[in-house]
Formats: sequence, C-alpha cells, structure tokens
Amino acid sequence: MSDDTTIGPDAVVSLREVTGETVRDICRLSNTLQPPQSHMVAPNSVSIAEAHFEPRAWFRAIYADDTPVGFIMLYDDPEEPVYFLWRLMVATPHQGKGFGRRAVQLLIERVRTRPGAEELLVSCHEGDDGPEGFYRKLGFRRNGKIYDDEVGLSLPL
Repeated sequence: MSDDTTIGPDAVVSLREVTGETVRDICRLSNTLQPPQSHMVAPNSVSIAEAHFEPRAWFRAIYADDTPVGFIMLYDDPEEPVYFLWRLMVATPHQGKGFGRRAVQLLIERVRTRPGAEELLVSCHEGDDGPEGFYRKLGFRRNGKIYDDEVGLSLPL
C-alpha cells in the first residue's frame, strides 16, 4: 500500500473493484483512523466480508490517481427506488482533499443511472465530530429516521 500523503486535491478520483491483489491494502486503510472516527465506521475488512454475504452489496475502493485512499459501499437493489450508502471511509492522511466528496458524487451518478432510482439514503452519528455536515454539503437532508443509533439523511435523485 502506498503511504503517499503528497497526493494533492487535484488527483483524479475513481472507484475501482477490490481484487485479490488489492484487498489487503484496502483493509489496511482502516488502520489510519483514530477515535472517534474509528468508532463511527466498520473496518473495511468487516465491510468486505459483509458484502460477500449480501447479494445487493456493491463496494469499491476509492483511488486518488493510482493510490488507494478509501472505501465505499452501497446497498444496491435495482427492484427498489431507494438506495443506501452503507459505508464510506477515507484514510486519515487523505482526508480534507475532496476525495470523499468526489467518491460520493461518483456513487450518486451511478445510482442515478438505475431505472426508477428516487432517493439515496445514508446514516451517520450525530454531533460535532460526526460526518453530518459533510453529507449536508452534498445535498443530503435529515429525513426523520433513525437507523440503529444513527440519524438518517436522504438525497432526492
């Protein structure tokens, strides 16, 4: 795994399939998170394992140029009009560069191509240290729902 923290915010962000050759690097990205972030998102290894037992899970590594910088996972049921951003993590050395925002925008573009897609949901921890402000800047708004102990947000498509 590249520890290249010199990757600038102008890097090209892409969502790439996690392969047998990249899975360890993607899993190691979780080790960069410190509390409270490390308590707000499951480790990438857990997400990848869960995805292998959920046929509607769609997951990708987030890359900035050719460096893995994060992970994103979607609950993708083309029979339903509502989709759920299940996981998002950006490694600590790569936060604040716009990579997470651009990855979510790529995910939104993907969901918008799905026939009948009407809404993208996400849930997050409340509080100053939570990601709600990040999602609000992307157009998500509280929807009045609680998922486990997290506040629900939605983005009309």
